[in-house]
Amino acid sequence: MADKSFACVASNLLCSEAKSLCFDDSENVSIITDEKGHQSNDKALGFGNGRSEPLIALPCLTDEKFSLMVEEEKSHLPKNDYLMRLREGEIDMSVRRQALDWILKAHAHYGFGELALYLAMNYFDRFLSLFELPKDKTWTMQLLAVACLSLGVKMAEITIPLVVDLQVGDPKVIFEANTIRRMEILVLSKLKWRMHSYTPYTFIDYFLRKISGHDDHQISFEELIGKAVKLILSTIKVIDFLEFKPSEIAAAVAIFVAGETQAVDTEKAMSCFILVEKDRVVKCHKLLKDLTLMMLSGSTNTTNMASESVALVVPHSPYGVLEVACLSYKSGDEITVGSCPNSSNTTTDTKRKKLDTTASSLVANSQK
Repeated sequence: MADKSFACVASNLLCSEAKSLCFDDSENVSIITDEKGHQSNDKALGFGNGRSEPLIALPCLTDEKFSLMVEEEKSHLPKNDYLMRLREGEIDMSVRRQALDWILKAHAHYGFGELALYLAMNYFDRFLSLFELPKDKTWTMQLLAVACLSLGVKMAEITIPLVVDLQVGDPKVIFEANTIRRMEILVLSKLKWRMHSYTPYTFIDYFLRKISGHDDHQISFEELIGKAVKLILSTIKVIDFLEFKPSEIAAAVAIFVAGETQAVDTEKAMSCFILVEKDRVVKCHKLLKDLTLMMLSGSTNTTNMASESVALVVPHSPYGVLEVACLSYKSGDEITVGSCPNSSNTTTDTKRKKLDTTASSLVANSQK
């Protein structure tokens, strides 16, 4: 029933952008600017002030609504074998990491909210678990990352940039709007238009209230939410958390952040939770402890973290991981996506048009 109610929302995802494209022929022109020009245009857009509503403003869930959502969240997850395929190398883990690196960079550049970023990776993981992109065309992963971020932004943000302007930094190729939109439609199709995904953010307020007993949005409760939001976002960097459902991650995060500011009996806290598998929440809670210890120590290896590397500068607190990641991108010391080739504009234009044509053909054939 939930899928039908959000089908109308999903079907209108492309409407606002499509209207502007109908009257702007220049959108279809392939132009590659230099790095300085591209960055100045992006900054002039000023989308940092158009963020979504803060997560603290979301209405509190009732037990009845929570039980329905826990049942429904199963349909918004990657396939069951996705994590195993990542760990065994069937799906290249470095590709996921590179896509996440770029998405984090674009997220920091525009100042999007946390939900947009989490949704983008949810779409990326779900799509990758269902559809195998050509391994000999590495640019398809970049196209997928752009499309997933675009969809996440459209679902979560109030003010959004044009899709071509999302391609910040120094991408090897810059896709045309039509190519990105075709990829968006392929993603929508493969995910069966289930875009209103349940995330840990959906449930965190519910679990924190169960533990803390707060009935109002007090300052201390807002601080708990703030810490939880940042910790949740840090989990997308480590593939081990793909093992858990959003409600389980939210429950574990609630216990963790509440325990940082007040004495919390884990067993007693668990007794407040319904419809979540307590053993799995305990396992996730332990993984969160390992993650924060790893971040504080600056270590990139741990026996409980599979082989995913989380190379971050040591933050001042466990909740500083996202800010550190974003600052490292802004410093310009490390950019995962390669630079544009130093060839002539004519040659680059020709190659790009050919690549856009190939990408469009690939996506079109995939939808048949």
